[in-house]
Amino acid sequence: MATIKRFYDLDCWKKSRELNFVIYKFTLQDAFKKDFALVNQIRRCSISIMANIAEGFGRKGNKEFIHFLSIAEGSLVELQSHLYIALDIEYLEKDDFYLAFNLSEDTQKLIYGFSEYLKKTEMKGIKFE
Repeated sequence: MATIKRFYDLDCWKKSRELNFVIYKFTLQDAFKKDFALVNQIRRCSISIMANIAEGFGRKGNKEFIHFLSIAEGSLVELQSHLYIALDIEYLEKDDFYLAFNLSEDTQKLIYGFSEYLKKTEMKGIKFE
């Protein structure tokens, strides 16, 4: 694997950014945007995914990076739960729900795969060189 020098080069971060955009787009819709509590919570989850991937990268060591990827994945699963709420109370159409949910699953797979890679690699981050 090539050395990644910036967090925004990570596929899992790129995909989480795409997910974040979709979440913001949906939460600006009239039906959704009036539910301040749910909008705030779902956006915070989405932001947390991106932020924890970036923060983990910034820690410069695999152990800490894996920890922050785990937090990102936890936020992602919380986001998925909120998407079900939005579907159930009809803030989201089924097509929009599946678009966001499938994107969240793609993001989750990338986070998980990258985390597994970091656990197995001999490179431990520049913190330990």
